Amino acid sequence: MQRGRLLSLPNVISMSRLVLAAAFVFVGDARARLGLIGAASLTDFLDGWIARRQQTTSNLGALIDPLADRAFVFTAVCVYLVNGLIGTVQYFVLISRDLMTAIGFIVARSVRMLRPIPFRARPSGKTVTVLQLITLVAVLAIPEAVSPLVWFVGVASAIAIADYTLALWNQRVRT
Repeated sequence: MQRGRLLSLPNVISMSRLVLAAAFVFVGDARARLGLIGAASLTDFLDGWIARRQQTTSNLGALIDPLADRAFVFTAVCVYLVNGLIGTVQYFVLISRDLMTAIGFIVARSVRMLRPIPFRARPSGKTVTVLQLITLVAVLAIPEAVSPLVWFVGVASAIAIADYTLALWNQRVRT
């Protein structure tokens, strides 16, 4: 792997979410955490936009971006659970799509006929990420909205899990 490809601007922006995730653990102020969520949301939009605009999209970037998203969301949800801001059921609903995606990725890379199938972001997955980020904001800014938002995330996650599974199955048939 070429170092220049790893350090492309979109990849650096994606990887910045790892720093934002670490900061989320150590910053206790709600306003600062809201700022970190805002920054993570902005970088999630910017990395893809810049990559498409500069025509620097890559398989590496397509892997780094969702991993950075998952790391930020997972860290924030863990912090909320440890701090008692969400319950255990809410925690698992919020990360259900991420857990299933990780399991699906491992299975797809373990099964020989699925290995060549590329993983690509899908609108259903992007919807879950947006709802997760909105829910992370609500935990700090509008706590009474958290329960309904968690269930929206749950429904969107179930749809995304089915969507990704069907997409993988359909790609398998074509390969």
